[in-house]
Amino acid sequence: MTYSKTNQNQLKYLSSYPLELQNKIRTMVEQDTLGNFLLNKHPKSHNISNDKMLREYVMDLKNTHLRKSSPLSKVIYDKKIHVVNNALGLHTFVSRVQGNKLKSKNEIRISEIFKTGPEAFLEMIVVHELAHIRIKPHDKAFYQLCQYMLPDYHQLEFEMRVYLTQLELKGDIY
Repeated sequence: MTYSKTNQNQLKYLSSYPLELQNKIRTMVEQDTLGNFLLNKHPKSHNISNDKMLREYVMDLKNTHLRKSSPLSKVIYDKKIHVVNNALGLHTFVSRVQGNKLKSKNEIRISEIFKTGPEAFLEMIVVHELAHIRIKPHDKAFYQLCQYMLPDYHQLEFEMRVYLTQLELKGDIY
């Protein structure tokens, strides 16, 4: 069976996965069973609903896995991320000269779409952004650090991408 370009673009979050896997997800979309699949794996949404709670959550993860890394100056949900940057979270590192000193700040911004949804997906995004504190490029060492902090990182990244497909094509389920 051949798919139109529109159908291929519907799975943009899954484009780097094998075609066989994409076809399974495409079938679930067509049969309207994708939401149930996700709800069976991740039955409830987290309750980390504001920036203060998010900061506490991120700091707990950071203190568990990256105690000696640079401090974070800001952790927020950002409603502009998904639309503007086509990203799910951002880690920014800003250096400023103040007098004769060089000051640096690390910030983590998480897409507001993760205010609801399973905690596992929020954790995966946070782990990804925390890993950038130590390793900037998406290389082998970066993903090893992600897996150190979250052993099922790759599976959760896939499921989170399936969730984004659900949100875009069928709507929210949480």
